[in-house]
Formats: sequence, structure tokens, C-alpha cells
Amino acid sequence: MNPRSWSLARQLFALQVVVVAVVVMAGGVAAYLQARASSQSATSTRVLAVARSVAASPLIRSALSAPDPSAVLQPYAERVRRDTGTDFVVVMNTKGIRYSHPKPELIGKRFSGHIDAAVAGGVVLETYGGSFGPSERAVVPVRAEGGPVVALVSVGVTRAAIARELSHSVPGLLGAGAAALLLAASGTALIARRLRRQTHSMGPGELARMYEFYDAVLHSVREGLVLLDVQGRLTLANDEARRLLDLPGDWLGRRLDELGLPEPMTEALAGGCEVDDAIHLTANRVLVVNQAPARWEGRELGTVLTLRDHTDLQALTGELDTARSLTEALRSQAHEAANRLHSVISLIELGRTEQALTFATAELAQAQKLTDLVVGAVEEPVLAALLLGKAAEANERGVELEVDPASTVPEGVIPARDLITVVGNLLDNAIDAAAAAPGPRRVGFSSWIEDVPSDDGIASTLVLQVSDTGAGLGDTSAAHAFTRGWSTKHDERLIGHGLGLALVGQATSRHYGTIGVGRGGGGAPDGGAPDGGAPGGGAPGGGARDGGASDDAVLIDSAFVDTEFVGAVFTVRLPLGVEMPQ
Repeated sequence: MNPRSWSLARQLFALQVVVVAVVVMAGGVAAYLQARASSQSATSTRVLAVARSVAASPLIRSALSAPDPSAVLQPYAERVRRDTGTDFVVVMNTKGIRYSHPKPELIGKRFSGHIDAAVAGGVVLETYGGSFGPSERAVVPVRAEGGPVVALVSVGVTRAAIARELSHSVPGLLGAGAAALLLAASGTALIARRLRRQTHSMGPGELARMYEFYDAVLHSVREGLVLLDVQGRLTLANDEARRLLDLPGDWLGRRLDELGLPEPMTEALAGGCEVDDAIHLTANRVLVVNQAPARWEGRELGTVLTLRDHTDLQALTGELDTARSLTEALRSQAHEAANRLHSVISLIELGRTEQALTFATAELAQAQKLTDLVVGAVEEPVLAALLLGKAAEANERGVELEVDPASTVPEGVIPARDLITVVGNLLDNAIDAAAAAPGPRRVGFSSWIEDVPSDDGIASTLVLQVSDTGAGLGDTSAAHAFTRGWSTKHDERLIGHGLGLALVGQATSRHYGTIGVGRGGGGAPDGGAPDGGAPGGGAPGGGARDGGASDDAVLIDSAFVDTEFVGAVFTVRLPLGVEMPQ
């Protein structure tokens, strides 16, 4: 079997066993060499001690003065050799002529080895190849009573004897090495088993390919992907998720509520419960969020979040709603025009031409008046189309949409999509409120430009105001009106309500604007944005107060002087920039 096809755990196990075996063998060899060196050192010390002991014996000095020193020294040297376990004990004169030797035939012959240092009164320790082969030997002097050197004593142990003695420790070294190898292999096997479970018995190539595919998918997928552990802390977020949530650089290991995300979103995602296609708003985006538990073989790993950017689709939906409203208005007007045409034709057939002419011109003048009013007041064509469509829609529901003739919205000062989001949702909310209230049912729209001088120039602000004759908003309702999911509609058949005013707050915040919520009828405001800005964030400020209309329901211009809106009044202020004085 090709080792490259083995799993990562098996490859690491084999590699570790080889490494451990090499280490154990190297350790055994090093231990053997150290034991041999220690044995040689101990042998040198031992032979030196024996040689000095023999040289200090009175028998040696007395035997040297005898007619035949060998007759006395040979038996004595052999007895010492046997008792001390050495290989030879040789007594010689200062010329190196032996008086004793384990081999009697070598008595009287010259000693093989170095003796000059001993003759001079010193000690010789050396390894020398003599008659018994290489040996560790010591040569020491024998001194007379007066002090001169009169003879020499040499004691030695052969290398072969040292090797035999050392061989007794080899089984112990081998046993220790085998035990160490077995212990290391067992530990390696346990580590390999754990690694096999964690890598699911995959090989390095499979793991590398999985990582490459996994990394490529995370970076290329167009949906945001976030993984949370069982404690709710972020363990993974791909590029799209970091972009959609505007995550900081230190997001890893932090909880969702520590990342500055909107509170409704973090509360909805808390606890790891399943969430299907929930719409949530961040500071700049509309997100569709799904959340599901992440499990592996029945074990809870955390939760998985998928995020889809719904911002552009929501904007397109707003534009589509505007176009649909305008289409419905045109269809309704076409139906009414057909009815009026039949009426005119019938009057002509009855010979009442003057009445037919009066009826036709009156209807035409009323329709043209509304169109001329809107087109003349609103330069932004998309907003003008929105107002005409909403007017027709409101008319069908029994609500009159009144547009302040003095309104002005220059073209291009605010992106058309954001204008549609703000005005369209405010008008929808106002029409619903007015339609649900007793008559008269009216909705008002007004806009103007405020110019406030400052040290840097003239600061211009676009003010958009929508009023209605509905029930209005209380303090609590006004405080939560721009929160995602809040709605005055409680019909369970309605899906997606509670998003319109939240989108208004988001668009206003995106342009650093503010929103004021008041009551009509000349009363004081019921509630509004905090002093720090509009819900969802924004520049400091309140409703339209300085240099224009207030948050009350009496709107600017002659057409609105006698009109009182007793319901809610929403005032949006969008800064346009600073114009430098000439």
C-alpha cells in the first residue's frame, strides 16, 4: 500500500514510531558508550589502587634483596591477581626486567610498555597492547626506605575482560530501550487515534482539498455566512457577512450583542432558535436572516446564520409599488373616464349639449388641477409620479390626499430611491391611519427648503412633512414607531408589516437626517426622536421647528391655513449641505 494514501493519523503514527525508534536506538548506543567509558575509568582507578597497594607492601622490598626475587614475588603477585580480579600483576626492576608474570616463561624478560615516568617517581596510566593484548594498566614505583626507586609494579586488566564485564549490562540497556519504545509507541498510538477521530480518517491530500474548497466557497459565496459556538460567540464569518454586518476587525470570539448590531436583531437571534427569512435592519441595509442549529452526529456545535442583502430589492420593490400605484390610478381613471364619456355622449344624444360641455370640462379641470399642482410643486419626477399614484390610491379608499401648493423638492438633491422610501412609506402609513378613522379622511403632504446662516455659510435642509386625520400616536407608540416589527396593524394575515417606518428611519439616518413625530390639532408633540437624533441614528435635531412648519398639524401656505390634521404628523429633515456665501 502506498504510504501517501494513508490517513493523516496513520502517517503521523508511522513517522513518530520511526522517530522514537531512532531516538531509543541512539539513546541505547549513547548509554552503552557511556557505560564503557565509565567502566574503563573505574578500571583505571582500580588497577592504580592495586598497584600502589602492592608497591607499598614490605614483602616487595624485602624480596628485592633476596638472591632470587622471583621465587618470592611470583607466588605473591599471582595471589594478588586472583584476589583483585586483575589480569596481571608484574613486579620488575627499574630496567623493566620482570620478576613476576602470569605467564612464567616471560619472567626475566623485558616489560612491554612505558615505564620512564614511573622510574622517575611518577605514575603511568595507559592503554597498551602487551602480551595479553590491549589492556588498561598502571605502573607505579617501589621506593626503598631512604626514598629512591628500587623497583616497579604494573597492574592491568585487558580490554576483553572489560568488554565481558560490560556485556552483563547490555541486557538491561536493551530492556530499558524496549520499554521506552513500547511506551512511546503506545502514547503515539493514543495520539494517532484521537487525531484519526478529529480528522475523520482523512489523508493530508483530502484535508488540503477540503480546506481549499471550503476557503474558496466562503470567499466566493454571495450570501453572508456566520458560525456561532454554543456560547453564542462568533467563530467564523465570511467576507460577505463582514460586509453586510460591518463587523470590526476584532470580531472573532465576540458575541452578537457586542458588535454594535441593532438590538431587535440580536434579541431575535439570541438563544440559537431557528429563524426563517426574517427581515432585519442594520444602519444601512435591509437583511434577510436565517438561523439554524449546527449539529454533527447528534452533537450540538452551535448555530449557523445566513444573511442576504435585501436593500436593493427593497428599493426596487418600493419603485415597483410606486409604478403599480400609478398604473392602478391610470386604470381607475381610465374606467372613470369611460363612464364620464358615456355620460357626455348620452347628454349629447338627449340634446343637452351645454350640460354635456359643462360636465366634461369640470371633470377635466379637476384632474388637470391636481396634476398641475403636483408637477409644479415637485421637480423630482419620480416623487411627482409617486404623489399622483398615492392620490389616486387614497381616493379609491375614500381618503383625500392634499399637496401643499408651496411645496418644493428640487430634482437630484436626494437620491430618488430614498425619497420614494421616505415619502412612500409615510404616505402609506398616513393613508392607512386616515382610512381607519371617521371622516373627514385627509392626508397632507408638504415640503420646503430651510436655509440657516452659519459661520461656514448657509446650511440648507430639505423638510418633508406628512400629516393625517387618523388616531395619532401616543408617547409609547411614537417612541417605537421606527423600530423593526412595530406596527399598529394586528391582522395576522398581513405579512411583512412593521417594516415601512423602520425603512424610513434607516434612509433618514443614512443621510444624517432626523425625524419628528407630533400630533395635529395644534397640540404639543406626543413623542419623537431622542435628543440625539432620529431612531436608527442621525444628526442632532428634532422636527421642523426653525424657519418653517412646526411638528403641529397646521401646515404652511394658504391652501393649508384652514386645514387641520388631528392625527400624526411626521416631519423628516434631510441636510443638503452648506452653500458658501458669494
